[in-house]
Amino acid sequence: MKAYVFPGQGAQYPGMGNDLYNKSILAKEMFEKANSLLGFSITDLMFNGTDEDLKQTRVTQPAIFLHSTILAAHLAGAFQPEMVAGHSLGEFSALTASKALSFEDGLILVSKRAHAMQKACDATPSSMAAIIGLDDKIVEDTCAEINELVVPANYNCPGQIVISGSVEGVEKAMEILKAKGAKMAVKLAVGGAFHSPLMEPARVELEEAIHNTDFRKPVCPVYQNFTGRKSSEPAEIKANLIAQLTSPVKWTQTIRNMISDGAESFTEVGPGKVLQGLIKKINRDTITDSAL
Repeated sequence: MKAYVFPGQGAQYPGMGNDLYNKSILAKEMFEKANSLLGFSITDLMFNGTDEDLKQTRVTQPAIFLHSTILAAHLAGAFQPEMVAGHSLGEFSALTASKALSFEDGLILVSKRAHAMQKACDATPSSMAAIIGLDDKIVEDTCAEINELVVPANYNCPGQIVISGSVEGVEKAMEILKAKGAKMAVKLAVGGAFHSPLMEPARVELEEAIHNTDFRKPVCPVYQNFTGRKSSEPAEIKANLIAQLTSPVKWTQTIRNMISDGAESFTEVGPGKVLQGLIKKINRDTITDSAL
């Protein structure tokens, strides 16, 4: 079976999408519609902006969503997914590409998500860090023992977990986990504690927007971050999407479940090749490629 995966925040790069805009009438129309819906020229920032411009959450999330969903639309008949998944933000791209969400509704939700998350980040100093080279349980137990807020946020692949929480909690966990044998403990260049309880204000804000948006049954199963399992019913998809903001991204579990359910190859749709690398670390025999 053919699976498609969609990247999340961190995959952006200056110039992203410019080639699509120039070679495809459909892509140009979709990008211009996005400029109108967002109320600012995101294409200027994507095509001509700096790394710093693209790191702004209000820009990053819509930019990656646009690159992924417009690329999928550009592929037209060549895009025939039998299952899809997206990493964090990428779940919105996966839902849009699989027709559970319209392009317009998907973009509006992503924009609202970005603004809500930025507000939550601004309200409480917080951080994230990648922990390399330890078993999941060691990381989980260590986070649970610390009296500051810190939790596992992304199960990216075996031996790679991202933790998230207060600045003090993340720093304390990094110190302890390095002492327990972590090969690396690296703070991430993000503005807040994504996929942690500190995103609760954003979850509340986004919940209403998701409930008020029309979701349809996707053309193929969507494997969601919150459960790591496939969903097809709109009510279940909505509930899992709301829970995603304050819960860990179960990417390792997701890919293993997709392989167990028959995925034979994975195509990454969007900027970068991060997901291909993670999938190879989860199962080195899996075939991966890029839609670019």
